[in-house]
Amino acid sequence: MTGALSAALSPWRKPFARHDPAKVLLDLAITLALGGDACRDVALIRAEPGLYGLVASDATISRTIAALTADVDSVEKAVAAARTAARAHVWARAGQYAPNHQASAADPLVIDLDATLITAHSEKEQAAATFKHGFGFHPLCAFVDHGPDGTGEPLGMLLRPGNAGSNTAADHITVLKTALAAVPGVNPSRPGKKVLVRADGGGGTREFLSFLDCRGVSYSIGYTLPAATLALYALIPERAWQVALDADGDVRQGAAVVEFTDLRASKGLLTGYPAGMRVIVRK
Repeated sequence: MTGALSAALSPWRKPFARHDPAKVLLDLAITLALGGDACRDVALIRAEPGLYGLVASDATISRTIAALTADVDSVEKAVAAARTAARAHVWARAGQYAPNHQASAADPLVIDLDATLITAHSEKEQAAATFKHGFGFHPLCAFVDHGPDGTGEPLGMLLRPGNAGSNTAADHITVLKTALAAVPGVNPSRPGKKVLVRADGGGGTREFLSFLDCRGVSYSIGYTLPAATLALYALIPERAWQVALDADGDVRQGAAVVEFTDLRASKGLLTGYPAGMRVIVRK
């Protein structure tokens, strides 16, 4: 990652600079991973030169950030390209343990989209009141699911103000485009069924589902049911319900699932959604 990022950011390095902009950004990333929440917290790794090497001063970090933010779009593209190159290298070395190893429709690479709330303790740029009565940011994130033996690997994030909507289709599309472009061996324009996209009810908009359908991916998205759902439940024969399974494939006690597609379609409630989309409900 250091080499790829250093090459990508070389246009922004001053001729006689002592500190590589790539190293400055990576030091800040490590600081965040260790729990820092301000640039000055880089002092934590500056105190360990034997482990982290030469770490820039606060003033140098500030100047570096100022130089990079003067051309945000170009810098973000350069950083994204470096991250993608580093990821491709690491996944290739991981072999059978890589998330995209022999990905197929039956065993797809899983990309999860979800938003999170981050508290701001002062009037920072874009900080706003949140739907949970807090104050801060509401970024939308995309992660590769590493399965039960791993954790999520971030592919892309979109910084949004705290009052950003949960079901904003344009934001979901933007983040997923970023995520698909960051996955090695995937055609971002047409990834196909070897990619499974998951999201909660915030992703259940016609616009986002149509986008997924056009890209040919598999998807499992939360879906907001109408207030009349209980009345519709009464129309389902008891024999139609099937036992629900948990993530390990075991029977989930007290839970059942059934397909709801035809009932929704008969009421005209699937108009504008992708053809072939199925609605599965549980109780």
